[in-house]
Amino acid sequence: MWNRALAHWLAHYRRVWRGTIISGILQPLFFLLAMGMGLGTLVDAGTSGGIEGVDYLLFLAPGILAAQAMQTAVFESTFPVLGAIKWQRQYHAMLAAPLGIPDIVLGHLVFVMMRVAMTSTIFVTIATLFGAITSWWVLLALPVAVLTGLAFAAPVVAFAARQRNESGFNMLFRFIVLPMFLFSGTFFPVEQLPTALELIARITPLWHAVELCRGLALETMTLAGAAAHVAYLVVLAGIGIQLALMSVRKRLIL
Repeated sequence: MWNRALAHWLAHYRRVWRGTIISGILQPLFFLLAMGMGLGTLVDAGTSGGIEGVDYLLFLAPGILAAQAMQTAVFESTFPVLGAIKWQRQYHAMLAAPLGIPDIVLGHLVFVMMRVAMTSTIFVTIATLFGAITSWWVLLALPVAVLTGLAFAAPVVAFAARQRNESGFNMLFRFIVLPMFLFSGTFFPVEQLPTALELIARITPLWHAVELCRGLALETMTLAGAAAHVAYLVVLAGIGIQLALMSVRKRLIL
């Protein structure tokens, strides 16, 4: 039955997809061009070899791939969830259809994963055309991006389902999403941070996603390292799904 909830979100997206072009496609592309081709020329010239022995553009692209997966997942799991509960009340309609709470949550999460898969594929294609990605191993980074999206979307759905208004999202974006975007290895190695901040960065899910995507794109990832990063993201996604089920059930039924 979850596929019926998914069908709703797909039908809705067919009407509003144009509004996601900037945030889902153009924004990460602009970051890649500005930071990779603009600032990157200065970085490569100043370091005589780029970052970690590769051109900054090649170092940056996998980081942006992981970061845009996070941003897409978080956006699709905040306002749409609160709207489905409080404003448009699609969740209430689904529950009366009848669909169960697992169907509602799973259908929405699958839609988010499809959105992440779409934006990630487009970004990788464009980045490859610009020379920012040179290895076919990056294809393995696409399912990593989808897993990253799920690892973020599930706990954020749990958070969004408990909100009474959108003010909590400002805190989420300002104090969690933005710091992770800036300091979890997307733009520079976390080893350059002070020790305390480096330790914090290493426990964030985005750092694991960035390291995994970058290691695959640059062909430097070991099997043990990949397994550790994947396990972290899988455990986070599993915990998030359970929390999402409990939060949505409490909001809609109890």
